[in-house]
Amino acid sequence: MYIYILAPIIAFIIAQGTKVLLRSFKRKVTLHDVFAYSDMPSGHTSVVVGVASIIGFKLGIDSPIFAVAFVFATIVIVDAIGLRNYLGQHGKTLNVLVKDLKEDDFLDNSYPKQLEKIGHTPLQVLVGGTIGFLTSLLAWLLF
Repeated sequence: MYIYILAPIIAFIIAQGTKVLLRSFKRKVTLHDVFAYSDMPSGHTSVVVGVASIIGFKLGIDSPIFAVAFVFATIVIVDAIGLRNYLGQHGKTLNVLVKDLKEDDFLDNSYPKQLEKIGHTPLQVLVGGTIGFLTSLLAWLLF
């Protein structure tokens, strides 16, 4: 029973650990980087693909629970690629607008800088999904 929880958690730890490791080559890593939204690989995708995969391996792909997990994973993946990239574009636009209004201290002090990179590229999602799938496959084979 624990395999349904452990496989996705291990996939998330691997994905986020890889993300932190890759970021450490560029700059000093902070605690915020452990739960960061963007960059390689997608931790969210690794979790939802891990859940769907382990359910598919254990219960079969004709299971109603697998269907629910698959739909859930699809929504999260589409959100990671599409909607969150769109929100990042909005954040970038808002940051430019607030910066251009330098004479208005109220805006500078009242509105924090918006995140500009909160989505994923298709490659980042593919790598995250691969981590989730392979982690679940390995868990299924071992247990």
